[in-house]
Amino acid sequence: MTQEAHVTVQDNITGPLTTESGAPVADNQNSETAGIGGPVLIQDQHLIEKLAHFNRERIPERIVHARGAGAYGTFTLTADVSKYTRAAFLSEVGKQTETFLRFSTVAGNLGSADAVRDPRGFALKFYTEDGNYDLVGNNTPVFFIKDAIKFPDFIHTQKRDPYTGSQEADNVWDFWGLSPEATHQVTWLFGDRGIPASYRHMNGYGSHTYQWNNAAGEVFWVKYHFKTDQGIKNLTAAEAAETAGADPDSHQRDLREAIERGDFPTWTVQVQIMPAAEAANYRFNPFDLTKVWPHEDYPPIEIGKLELNRNPRNIFAEVEQSIFSPAHFVPGIGPSPDKMLQGRLFAYGDAHRYRVGINADHLPVNRPHAAEARTYGRDGFLYDGRHAGAKNYEPNSFGGPAETGRPLWQPSPVSGRTGDHEAPSHAEDDDFVQAGNLYRLMSDDEKGRLIDNLAQFIAKVSRDDIAQRAIENFRKADADYGKRLEAAVQALRG
Repeated sequence: MTQEAHVTVQDNITGPLTTESGAPVADNQNSETAGIGGPVLIQDQHLIEKLAHFNRERIPERIVHARGAGAYGTFTLTADVSKYTRAAFLSEVGKQTETFLRFSTVAGNLGSADAVRDPRGFALKFYTEDGNYDLVGNNTPVFFIKDAIKFPDFIHTQKRDPYTGSQEADNVWDFWGLSPEATHQVTWLFGDRGIPASYRHMNGYGSHTYQWNNAAGEVFWVKYHFKTDQGIKNLTAAEAAETAGADPDSHQRDLREAIERGDFPTWTVQVQIMPAAEAANYRFNPFDLTKVWPHEDYPPIEIGKLELNRNPRNIFAEVEQSIFSPAHFVPGIGPSPDKMLQGRLFAYGDAHRYRVGINADHLPVNRPHAAEARTYGRDGFLYDGRHAGAKNYEPNSFGGPAETGRPLWQPSPVSGRTGDHEAPSHAEDDDFVQAGNLYRLMSDDEKGRLIDNLAQFIAKVSRDDIAQRAIENFRKADADYGKRLEAAVQALRG
């Protein structure tokens, strides 16, 4: 079922102008008044309707990932993965699935510039025959924190300070210094890949660990990688400042115009697969979002190609009102014990129910395109009456939808007492090892730019203790890293 089947698209509207109820409008240039030059009359329904609609025509912007762009496309499976998952859209080599991908920056508001130092959201919706599957990730394989309970605090440090109304270096580095688990992602963010040149020239990652399960019930843990076929291109801090000032919409414009001219961007899709039995004794916690699985341990396997080939017809209806939730799974795919993912299973759905409404799933961009949603959830804001007089309870004896008895994913064993537990520790779990490894992989020039980018920001911190604590985390990752950063910050602070 295509999007066009759900909505009447009006590209070229002809005929008389009407009100929202369909009545013809006599005058759209002058409001009705009590005589010439007199006060405006409240009986001018067209005026009242226009102003009231205008006051309400923006839904609340996202708290994070507010600034975004999107496009439709196709995912094509190129490798047989049926021994790992029973997901229908991954069942046959050559099979194609319609997709919608929304890119975004994280911290900025809806009116912010594209070319800024910030992670990029990479939220992908697969319109599969078993319903929609949402894969919500970023352009980095890791994140700043490992437990969702810290997420509101983290975002508060990145957004506007309640007193100054600006992002404050004190807040950012105070939190990061007190949260050493962020050291790995901060090294990514302030390195060369911290400011992609465009959405087309960056990788995407599922970031979290997910469960795949096959027809026999075997479980595998999986990580997704989307490698850009356009090549990695980034902006320096100076280039980004110039671009953001000259064209705040640079990334959105680049994506739209590339698709308009038929230069469809593509990504090679890879997965890392870990048999479930290997997770408990793996050297790192495989469900820790601040860590990667080294490729020498689990080499990426190429499984498909993602192409973006159609622009949205209406940004407000399709990009701003699009919703994504990592809780939207299909048979053969499920969650992992990743504590950040577990929090997001609730938070994303709750955010769109607040922001777009309880029936957001009914909108064309969000509803299943290759399947049909059959639920007993009814009524609420903007309910369209699609169920007519069908029964709204289950079980019923009127032929209504019934449960299948087969879960989407396999159960995971649990044991022990309830409590506020830290994640289990593995042999090489450490907040600094992978950050240090990333630093040592860089060339001397890359290290120099990383140090300069970090120093420029840390130098803005008003308190020496906050700055020094931040530097110490990088020193723990690599002695040279910390030494060079301390010298650079001291030079800037005088």
